[in-house]
Amino acid sequence: MPAEALSALRRRLVALPARHPERSTLMASTAQLYAVSRATLYRLLRGERRPKDAHRADRGRPRAMPAAEVERWCEIVAAMKVRTTNKKGRHLSTVRTLQLLVDHGVDTPDGFQKLVPGKLTASTVNRHLRRLGYDHERMTRQPPAVRFQAECANALWHFDMSPSDLKHLKAPAWVDADRQGAPILMLFSVVDDRSGVAYQEYRCVYGEDVETALRFLFNAMSPKPSEAGDEANPFQGIPAALCLDNGPVAKSAVFKRVMESLGVEILPHMPAGSDGRRTTARAKGKVERPFRTVKDAHETLYHFHEPETEAEANRWLARFIATYNRGDHRSEPHARIDDWLAHLPADGVRQMCAWERFCAFAREPERRLVGIDCRLTVAGVTYEVDAELAGETAVVWWGLFDQELWVEHGEERMGPFRPVGGPIPLHRYRKHRKSRHEVRADQVAALADKLALPRAALSGEHAVVMTGIRREVDIVAVPARPFQDPDPFHELVFASQIAARRAIAEAIRVPLATLSGDDRAFIDALLDRSLARPEILAAVRDRFPQGRRGGVG
Repeated sequence: MPAEALSALRRRLVALPARHPERSTLMASTAQLYAVSRATLYRLLRGERRPKDAHRADRGRPRAMPAAEVERWCEIVAAMKVRTTNKKGRHLSTVRTLQLLVDHGVDTPDGFQKLVPGKLTASTVNRHLRRLGYDHERMTRQPPAVRFQAECANALWHFDMSPSDLKHLKAPAWVDADRQGAPILMLFSVVDDRSGVAYQEYRCVYGEDVETALRFLFNAMSPKPSEAGDEANPFQGIPAALCLDNGPVAKSAVFKRVMESLGVEILPHMPAGSDGRRTTARAKGKVERPFRTVKDAHETLYHFHEPETEAEANRWLARFIATYNRGDHRSEPHARIDDWLAHLPADGVRQMCAWERFCAFAREPERRLVGIDCRLTVAGVTYEVDAELAGETAVVWWGLFDQELWVEHGEERMGPFRPVGGPIPLHRYRKHRKSRHEVRADQVAALADKLALPRAALSGEHAVVMTGIRREVDIVAVPARPFQDPDPFHELVFASQIAARRAIAEAIRVPLATLSGDDRAFIDALLDRSLARPEILAAVRDRFPQGRRGGVG
């Protein structure tokens, strides 16, 4: 309430007689005008009757030493407290700091400083620390926060996970026998920065699992199926950037590779303590707020009815999240989901790819030695690769969500290879086709039998002429991949016509050189027209049906 209005009210009350009915009306109207209670108004009127504090004339001016020197020692004491502060907030006391300064002194940029005994006491220093603003609370106070908000929907998502207050399900979907106890029921959540729309799921995990995080993000970015009797959830699309804490998920190479394939920029939080006094993860509040709401308003009801399975818990959670998204926006006069729909990008949301293509992005590289039988075992699954990789050390790319394996050796990638069974039966033994390395080895062996060293090498005659044979190798340029759908393992388009011819020969199970002229002309025309793997294999199956000599199957 302004001081002028309070003085005017006091003058009017003084002019009225005691117990006059207009006094009560005047107090009620004034309290209503300034939105305060009658008790607050009476307390303000009594405030000026209190006596004012009396101070010395030299209050605030030190007497033990000059003001500049006192301020300098206060600065040193405050610096000692900041330097000795640990992660729990403990630091040197003023008494101990003064004792060290008196007994030992301290080295400063201005030279060695040592306090004269008896010059300053702890109470005097504490008083001047508060007066000058050097007290520890102000020295460790964080700088002002800067609020930000994305301009459009799906420009930035916040991703985080938090253990549920339910902790465990009575009947978890799976239990790892190699680990102790049941998996923890974890809440996975993404929140749109612009609108505050949230999407959450329950997942049973033993920690911050990258595979589970990728499955959740695929569901968050994909269109949501509507349940019977419920409204469809329109929240979907690939965000432009993803903000998350600097944990195991953000550090995972597979997670970074998948997000790069989807065109999502990863924005991990800065490590704690890397930016002075500022808390480096303040943006987590936008994703932590829905966690708190779910745990306070939804999971507390589990005391009455507890979900039995993960699917049932997710159904209940989806209904609550739909209600949460229909709640008020943090600053706009409409619901969160309405704000998301009203601020979509001009060209629409980026549609999520199919699950098969998402599986192709989620692959983990591992360096392995291929056995002499062209087989290797990855994660307990046996694969058989090309014969030319036998005995070689190669990089294998095994999928997190599928059973396909790709092998990278040098500049070449081969695959996909699928799991194989046990050893081949005795009466069905077949020999591997000769690889390029074996062909070269046979050529070198044949050349070695035909080589003849001139006699001059032993007799000393100068009649030896050394010739070098250089073999030109045509290097096939790898075609550029479109950005919208990267194809790092050539699952959609063959790398070259040579690779396509090898695949056709493997599909029809006969060498291409033994085919008729019409069949070879058909294959040449097909490869000149397109290198798309599905189109070529479909055309080959139509041209060489089962039952025909050289046919598929």
